[in-house]
Amino acid sequence: MTQGRWLLLVAIGSVLLIGGGLYSLTAAKPSGTDVGRETKMSCDMGISAAKAARGVTSTAMQPQAANNGTGQPAAKPSRPSGSAPEGMAWIPGGEFWMGADEFPDAQPWHRVSLDGFWMDKTEVTNGQFAQFVKATKYVTVAERAPRAEDFPGAPPENLVAGSVVFSPPDHPVKLHDHFQWWSYVKGANWRHPEGPQSSIKNRGKYPVVHIAYEDVLAYAKWVGKRVPTEAEFEFATRGGLQRKPYAWGDELKPGGKFMANTFQGHFPDKNTTEDRYAGAAPVGSFPPNNYGLYDMAGNVWEWTSDWYRHDYYQTLVTQGPLARNPQGPADSVDPSEPGVKKKVHKGGSYLCTDQYCARYIAGGRGKGEPDTGTNHLGFRLVRPPSR
Repeated sequence: MTQGRWLLLVAIGSVLLIGGGLYSLTAAKPSGTDVGRETKMSCDMGISAAKAARGVTSTAMQPQAANNGTGQPAAKPSRPSGSAPEGMAWIPGGEFWMGADEFPDAQPWHRVSLDGFWMDKTEVTNGQFAQFVKATKYVTVAERAPRAEDFPGAPPENLVAGSVVFSPPDHPVKLHDHFQWWSYVKGANWRHPEGPQSSIKNRGKYPVVHIAYEDVLAYAKWVGKRVPTEAEFEFATRGGLQRKPYAWGDELKPGGKFMANTFQGHFPDKNTTEDRYAGAAPVGSFPPNNYGLYDMAGNVWEWTSDWYRHDYYQTLVTQGPLARNPQGPADSVDPSEPGVKKKVHKGGSYLCTDQYCARYIAGGRGKGEPDTGTNHLGFRLVRPPSR
């Protein structure tokens, strides 16, 4: 039993979500909040509420051009011979700078070396996931009613299957009270993204959502792939670009063009949908990056295999000048919810905005409990070159 699942059960319809999990209903609001203005916030997978530390620049490692110790760019492994696996792109591997100046948990910048791998060009879609369910009869975590023995003392009427859904208010609200735009909805799951009255009819090309980490592993086993590490995801996101804030370069909207599905307008009450989408978009609706990958920023958050630690990067740089194929920390620590284990999410979502969450930045990190899905969290997979 996790803190998140417990609070979902005892507070259905009135859930405070912090750091990708659920926080005590009696948690104190941040002190010193200026009620006369809105405070920029960061969100992890669109659910967390930690304040951002924008503009903080790490000095632990001074950035320099990526190289292999000779002053020359590191060699990239050649593409494997033969045809590419269906729907996948070759990610050549090599060395890169990983991190971001904007977020404390993405500092310091550090050097990483990766072997090449294949990666899904898009997020896994409803259509693809439906094929898996049809073949295996798999039932996702969100579709299962919690067991009474796992939640002793929970009222029977609260032991209902469901998931977390973004439910925006119809008026401006202060950004420290997250009850106002998140709800635990009975009957919400991958088949019913907004709740029992919704469906995925005509949404076969949309990313599947409300997927817990257990569900990801089951699908990955079926297709013979695996979940990407955090480092693999960020390297693939950058598409060969070094230390750029976005998957496509330096500007959020180069030439006024939308490059990702994010939030425009006033968060959380009014999305002007200038990019054409109020929620998730069909995969591939925006331009690919240099590796031919779509929606590596925005659309929906995506699972990685790494456990989340706020201080992982700080620990990593003490182990040497170059991390080779890092697999993440051995445990999970999130100071906002001590004792709650979380996995790293990457990429941001359609709810990301500079007003609240700008973690569509290439080095941004999200986090979430493995058993918690939402309607803006999905996944894609990778495969080693030998397969």
